Amino acid sequence: MLPVAQRLGFKLPGYRPSEWDKKMLLWSKRFKTKEQIPEFVSFEMIDAARNRVRVKACYVMMGMTILACLATVISGKQAAGRNENLTSQNMEKKARWREEAQREKEEAAVIAGKAQ
Repeated sequence: MLPVAQRLGFKLPGYRPSEWDKKMLLWSKRFKTKEQIPEFVSFEMIDAARNRVRVKACYVMMGMTILACLATVISGKQAAGRNENLTSQNMEKKARWREEAQREKEEAAVIAGKAQ
């Protein structure tokens, strides 16, 4: 025989939480342990837990962004104190490339001279 809910054509309100949903319920501090989570919970409870976890994740990302900005500013000030800047680095790199190209030309000329 079918359960009453199926015979009447409606489902009991509730949601069977997945493992991920259970973790969210724990992270949002709805329940203290996994054993306390009932078999069925309301959609509103799951939605509220997801929103709370989403907000916490946003706060963590904002904090990490601020820390990354501070680290960039500090490293930039340290580089400026050592007189390092992009212009001088680019000029040194291009000078090295020119020297390497000149050496390659000279080596090619020496090899061509020996071949004759």
